[in-house]
Amino acid sequence: MGLQPSLLEGCVFQRRIYFRSMPTETIADRVGRVRSRIAAACRRSGRTADDVTLVAVTKGMAPELVREAFEAGIRHFGENRVQEAEAKLRALADVRGGSTWHMVGHLQSNKVKGAIALFDIIHSVDSLHLAETISQRAPVPVPVFLELNLAAESTKFGFSLHDLPGAYAAMAELPRLDVVGLMTVAPPAQRAEDVRPIFQRLREEARLLGLRGLSMGMSDDFEVAIEEGATHVRIGRAIFGERQR
Repeated sequence: MGLQPSLLEGCVFQRRIYFRSMPTETIADRVGRVRSRIAAACRRSGRTADDVTLVAVTKGMAPELVREAFEAGIRHFGENRVQEAEAKLRALADVRGGSTWHMVGHLQSNKVKGAIALFDIIHSVDSLHLAETISQRAPVPVPVFLELNLAAESTKFGFSLHDLPGAYAAMAELPRLDVVGLMTVAPPAQRAEDVRPIFQRLREEARLLGLRGLSMGMSDDFEVAIEEGATHVRIGRAIFGERQR
C-alpha cells in the first residue's frame, strides 16, 4: 500500500529540513584542507610544509572574506589589480600590518608607483622595461619574480625562454630590484599531471640562473607544482570559492 499524501508531504518536508541544516563549509575549513594537501605534497617530494608559502589570491573577494582568511591563519595575500588592492587594503587597515601582500597579476608600467606603495613583492615582472620602471620608482629594494610564458600562449604575458637570459643579466645591474625567482601560469589542462613538464622546465631555468624562488601552482595544480619545487603557490578558488565579481 502506498503512502498517504499527508505522510508523503511530511517526508519531503523533513528531507528539506535535513539538507538545510547541513553545516556550511567555512574559509577556515578550506584553508585547513589546502594546508593538508600542501603538507602531503611536501612529504611526497621530501620537503617540509615550511618550504612553501601559501599565497591566498583575493581577486574579486570582499574584504570581510580576506579578514576571515587572516583569522584562519593566512598571512600572505595576492591581488591581481592595483586599484582593487588599494580599495581593499583601506578596508583592511587592521590586517595590513600583520600580512604580506603579493602582486600576482599583470602590472602596467603606469601602475608601478601605486604597486610599490601597496605590495611587498611582485610576482609578474614580464619585461625589461617594467623592471627598469620599478628600479627607477622604488625607494628601497623590491623583491620580484620574473614571469615566463613557457607555453608561448598568446593570451598570457611573460618572457620567452630565448629572451630570459639576456633580460636577467640586464636586470642584475639595476638598483633596488631584487630578483628572487621565476614565476609561471600553467596552461589549462584536463589533469594536473599534464602540466608537470611546465613546472619542471621553470625549475630548471631557475637553476641555470642561480635563483631559488619558484612561484608556480594554482588551485587546480598546486600539488604537482610543489612536487616539482614550488616555493610559492597562488591559491584563490580552493580557499575562497568562486569569484564574487
